[in-house]
Amino acid sequence: MVGSALVRAAKQRGYSDILTPGSKELDLINQAETHAYLAEKKPDEVIVAAAKVGGIHANSTYPADFIYKNLMIAANAIEGAYQAGVSRLLFLGSSCIYPKLAPQPMPEDCLLTSELEPTNEAYAVAKIAGLKLCQHYRSQFGVMFHSAMPTNLYGPGDNYHPENSHVIPAMIRRFHEAKQSAAETVTIWGTGTPKREFLYVEDLADACFHLMALENPPDWVNVGFGDDVTIMELAQAVAHAVGFHGEINTDPSKPDGTPRKLMDNAILRSLDWKPKTSLEQGLALAYQCFLADEQSGSLRAT
Repeated sequence: MVGSALVRAAKQRGYSDILTPGSKELDLINQAETHAYLAEKKPDEVIVAAAKVGGIHANSTYPADFIYKNLMIAANAIEGAYQAGVSRLLFLGSSCIYPKLAPQPMPEDCLLTSELEPTNEAYAVAKIAGLKLCQHYRSQFGVMFHSAMPTNLYGPGDNYHPENSHVIPAMIRRFHEAKQSAAETVTIWGTGTPKREFLYVEDLADACFHLMALENPPDWVNVGFGDDVTIMELAQAVAHAVGFHGEINTDPSKPDGTPRKLMDNAILRSLDWKPKTSLEQGLALAYQCFLADEQSGSLRAT
């Protein structure tokens, strides 16, 4: 999802010779393969968007996969880029790097001030490692390696796996299937009270290229929407976008995760960037993409 949005944004900005190796062409978990690829291609700029991602269920079920694979991706890409003489690298992290009970909204400087949310600790530790790799390579070697920490993303190319997807694609699929089957109710995980922030993926891509154009960007910076909604409010918004008119129930026996995750966007806004797509607009666009992908047989569900 993120990689495709970045490619679209790069083409709009006139980039040529864009390298987009998929996992079949380049296994970023393999150090030798990653270093050899970068040494051969010698790209001018690199955006590290690759990651093993998933929702609460996937993070809780496969923590070893999440920490190992994401650690390897970050370390191999960043060291390989340095060895290949890459002039600029942007590493994409996640809002989950911040403490479970971080101040709200979460400023960049609250990183590592207290414990992480247990349900996604493995993923968060790997992303923190990538951020710190960039920070210290920049400090020690003078390379322009820096990071962006997006909030929860959604949009074209999202993963609609029934168990391993994030909350918005999971809801889009469930409400769509409920509408198709004329179900009277849909049950969502948890109490519905935690608050989350969501950013349309095309806005993230725009922010990335904005940061890449800055002469002296921060070591890491939050990229968020600037407002949040409860999970129940999100469910109601998704139901509206999909056209499901039944009842929405909660299941308090399932975990809620972090009570609130709103990013402080003051630094990025001071650098003259802000998002363009509202949640209502983004959900409508995401559902249209879901329908198109489902009809064409290209719906991502891995």
